[in-house]
Amino acid sequence: MATGKINVSVENIFPLIKKFLYSDHEIFLRELISNATDATLKLKHLTSIGEAKLEYGNPMIEVKVDKDKKRIHIIDQGIGMTEEEVKKYINEVAFSGAEEFLDKYKDAGKDAGIIGHFGLGFYSAFMVAEKVEIITKSFKDEPAVHWICDGSPEFTLQEAKKEERGTEIILHVAEDSTEFLEDSKIRELLTKYNKFMPIPIKFGTRTETLPKPEGAAEDEPAPTKVVDDIINNPNPAWTKQPTDLEDEDYKKFYRELYPMQFEEPLFHIHLNVDYPFNLTGILYFPKLTNDLNIQKDRIQLYQNQVFVTDNVEGIVPEFLTMLRGVIDSPDIPLNVSRSYLQADGAVKKISSYITRKVADKLSSLFKNNREDFEQKWNDIKVVIEYGMLSEEKFFEKAEKFALYPTVDGSYYTFEELEAKIKDSQTDKDDKLVVLYASDTEAQHSYIEAAKAKGYEVLLMDSPIVPHLIQKLETSKENLSFVRVDADHIDNLIKKEDTAISKLSEEEKETLKGEIEEVVKDRGYTIQMEAMDSSASPFIITEPEFIRRMKEMQRTGGGGMFGMGNMPDMYNLIVNTNHELVNEILNTKTAKKRERLINQSLDLARLSKGLLKGEELTKFIARSYEMIK
Repeated sequence: MATGKINVSVENIFPLIKKFLYSDHEIFLRELISNATDATLKLKHLTSIGEAKLEYGNPMIEVKVDKDKKRIHIIDQGIGMTEEEVKKYINEVAFSGAEEFLDKYKDAGKDAGIIGHFGLGFYSAFMVAEKVEIITKSFKDEPAVHWICDGSPEFTLQEAKKEERGTEIILHVAEDSTEFLEDSKIRELLTKYNKFMPIPIKFGTRTETLPKPEGAAEDEPAPTKVVDDIINNPNPAWTKQPTDLEDEDYKKFYRELYPMQFEEPLFHIHLNVDYPFNLTGILYFPKLTNDLNIQKDRIQLYQNQVFVTDNVEGIVPEFLTMLRGVIDSPDIPLNVSRSYLQADGAVKKISSYITRKVADKLSSLFKNNREDFEQKWNDIKVVIEYGMLSEEKFFEKAEKFALYPTVDGSYYTFEELEAKIKDSQTDKDDKLVVLYASDTEAQHSYIEAAKAKGYEVLLMDSPIVPHLIQKLETSKENLSFVRVDADHIDNLIKKEDTAISKLSEEEKETLKGEIEEVVKDRGYTIQMEAMDSSASPFIITEPEFIRRMKEMQRTGGGGMFGMGNMPDMYNLIVNTNHELVNEILNTKTAKKRERLINQSLDLARLSKGLLKGEELTKFIARSYEMIK
């Protein structure tokens, strides 16, 4: 038996590792199983090139928990280690940078999450164990080795009796980590981190029901057998070629990823690239709500089938973080605890590739089955609109497939829309005016007024619409988006011919003064307009610019215009050609005039959805009085 000291001059290296190296103790299992997987895959490789003269077979990794003895065993059938290799890889390599580690991170306030170059994965075992044993036998014809360390720099190394090739790691679980002796906890961690590892992982056994033999009695119980409980799927869908998978395979894998998600995904995108970086994965478009916040962090990042994180910020462009699925890349640079991305040029390239791949998929879906694409539009538009806003290259590609639905349920690309409305919706200054509604119920009367003129009205109701139309207006010439209730329809698309007022300038001024007297302190700007006599007498509008800035502020971005918390601002447009307006002007008694103005104003507010609570109650009571 040999004893020795790990080559490190500072006695307290282990407490520091325990304190700093990993923010999350539970990942010890991920690291040890990753090592076991590497050892097994190395053996497979050596066998395939003829360096290891043995049968590779179907090796597995086994995890056992001995609660009574407070031990966790991780056993592989991999390449194993000789005594020399144990000395090299366990005692030396892992600590080659220990001094530097201490110099950099002895200040407890610092985040020690960036020491990936130390190869300290194995030592994560000391996060939960007070003593660790390694019993290992190399595939070479050499004696097995038993290494023991109690978390101090001292270790013992002796020959072992192990007959089978591979490595067994035994963790003597510390008092502060006994939660890891619960089967349910280990199963949870294996499912979280190792669900798709490429080598089968056995954790206990389970009973399997077999088919009844022919001629068995009705009440005879079905036979059963005890089988190994393999908790992972070593060949997940993303590791296969797209040509080898059917649509049902992708749906099945989605259910495997999200067992509690009962809605089917709308479609998937299979990523598969090996140059200039390695990347595989499957992204799914789920049905999305308009709430941008609840959707994120559902894409899982793997590194060679080992789960790393579900925070893929930086790898996946921001607008695609609302998707679901898996990305696997050995080229993504991570720190030792695999929880932080390192800023890196490769990451930017990966992000650009994913953007392009998603755009290409959307484009082909649109071209190949437009009808289906239109049916799915409401469920995917938030992602596409967000992408158009945030990624210039995506914006350019999306021009071909982004849809603009009308209130009547027709769908146009921007090019189609432009061709359809060019003749009717170009104003006197040669500007194309696109009318849109955000709420067909609340804006019904305004929509009907626009349709009566033969205008198309888009339905744009996602939360980022104000930002998107701002982007469209700045990227195209002579284009203006105006919500259909921003003004009277004749003012939204100003043509040369304007209606002539039935009231003289003097009468308009008189009437304006009387209305201002009744509605003062309510924040309305009164505009006297000559309109069609069939148009409403009073119309309330909210200026497009002011309203849009307020909406942008609510979804982030309005602050850049220095608007602060902007008050509501409304225009009260008075139709000087309506007979009721003429009656208000010519009413002899001030009391009746005031009643007519209030009633007309409340009707306009009702139409705009602004009449609520006590004021609505009073309006209803007053209306009944007038009927009587």
